[in-house]
Amino acid sequence: MGDTGAGARDRDTEGRARSARPRDGLGRPLPYGAPGVERQAEGVVRTPEATVAEAQALLDAGKPFHAHEVFEDAWKSGPEEERTLWRGLAQLAVGLTHAARGNATGGARLLRRGAGAVEEWAAGSGIRRPYGMELDGLAGWARELAGRVEGGTGSVDAGAEAPRLHRG
Repeated sequence: MGDTGAGARDRDTEGRARSARPRDGLGRPLPYGAPGVERQAEGVVRTPEATVAEAQALLDAGKPFHAHEVFEDAWKSGPEEERTLWRGLAQLAVGLTHAARGNATGGARLLRRGAGAVEEWAAGSGIRRPYGMELDGLAGWARELAGRVEGGTGSVDAGAEAPRLHRG
């Protein structure tokens, strides 16, 4: 990676800005040289089913920031007609990330935005259970958590609060 001196920006092999700093389980940057959590590879093209499975495993492990990156890959590489779905799911994961970091305002805002996006996609597509996900349940989970976070519960345990993407 690039120079890590003062004022320098890390760059990938193609010259794009890309932080080489290690990150914790919630995606917060750590000092250079500190042990961190392995980062998700970016730009991976997965099947929708593989996306859901990998994101669920990361959510269950208390790594919603990393799950958001998996959803973001689907949002960027998937068909145009599914972008609102994957973007909404990424927003739900980022909302949980912010809530777990103690950012009640940002967490609640993103949870509600993500809930609205998945509901918008379901209404427009007529599909309520894409790839086995129960979108009404996810939207309800997000709004309920947003209300609790705004109500002053403080930061949340990301693993304990992780949504179930598939409902039985």
